[in-house]
Amino acid sequence: MQIPSLKDQVSAEEWQLRVDLAACYRLVAAYGWSDLVFTHISARIPGPEHHFLINPYGLMFDEITASSLVKVDQQCNKVIDSPFPVNPAGFVIHSAVHAAREDVQCVLHTHTRAGVAVSAQKCGILPLSQQSTFVLASLAYHDYEGVAFRDEEKPRLQADMGHANFLMLRNHGLLTVGKSIADAFLSMYTFEATCQIQLAAQAGGELVHVNPMIVKGVAEAMRVQTGGLGGAFVWPSLIRKLDRMDESYKL
Repeated sequence: MQIPSLKDQVSAEEWQLRVDLAACYRLVAAYGWSDLVFTHISARIPGPEHHFLINPYGLMFDEITASSLVKVDQQCNKVIDSPFPVNPAGFVIHSAVHAAREDVQCVLHTHTRAGVAVSAQKCGILPLSQQSTFVLASLAYHDYEGVAFRDEEKPRLQADMGHANFLMLRNHGLLTVGKSIADAFLSMYTFEATCQIQLAAQAGGELVHVNPMIVKGVAEAMRVQTGGLGGAFVWPSLIRKLDRMDESYKL
């Protein structure tokens, strides 16, 4: 596809955000978390306008570039003209979270097999692994209300999520938020791994649960593990990995 570059039409700050968000889409595809074209990752552009970047609906995640990302307002109306459509129904969940959480820059939502499978388990996330302790330290649940295209669901989703960084959408999938795109991606990596490990463990023998006191102290453990940097600690290495695969996301 020949997509005109927007690099000279937006601020340097927005362009970097576009590059990082396009990278995030490519990484989600590379790790096998995409669901054809049917999930979304959104990023809030700094400033009072409350504008967001979201994927051009219909493009595979491994096709998305910095310039193809669509800039929309809180009602999902295009702010910059784009030849690509957007999915207002897909933005319902994202706009609800962004509206309630000023601390959040990025919202990442997936429909992976492991994530949906655990979301359908009454027990939810179990304390079975080191990964699960990070999730359980900031986890919320939201019951399934059908395909999320009704604005009336927003207040209930916002109330259920509260200040959590991990949200399990029952019978639906996983959602993470972050103060940066890197934070949201690292959280999803941990969330997805937690679900895969839980399903694998449940297929074996008797389960051993992590001591609840360990979960209570996990925030400090995460800070130490990443040197206080969170997702920023691993993001440069992920970008190098992506650049070795395909640098076209930067266009």
